[in-house]
Amino acid sequence: MTYQDFKNAAKIFQLGERATLMQIKSRHRELVKVHHPDRDNDTDSEAIRKVNCAYEILMEYCNGYQFCFSEEEFLEQTPAERLKRQFGWGPVWGGQSETQDD
Repeated sequence: MTYQDFKNAAKIFQLGERATLMQIKSRHRELVKVHHPDRDNDTDSEAIRKVNCAYEILMEYCNGYQFCFSEEEFLEQTPAERLKRQFGWGPVWGGQSETQDD
């Protein structure tokens, strides 16, 4: 697989720069429903082939992905926790303001 193959697969699936595995699988089901030859005799059989090929490429990438368990990556993937750590002292997050004494 080349990067261009990967980008073309993401384009076929109309994915942005980030997508979850669940979103990829859901999008695959949607595209198969639209392009499946059994759905309509006028359906282009090349379209379903492209969808399935793109899915294989995306799954190959996802299955080979090495997850990062660093704190930095965790905070990148969970913005609520990152914001809580950054502003947790504030009253909006249930904490006290920095100027209040205990």
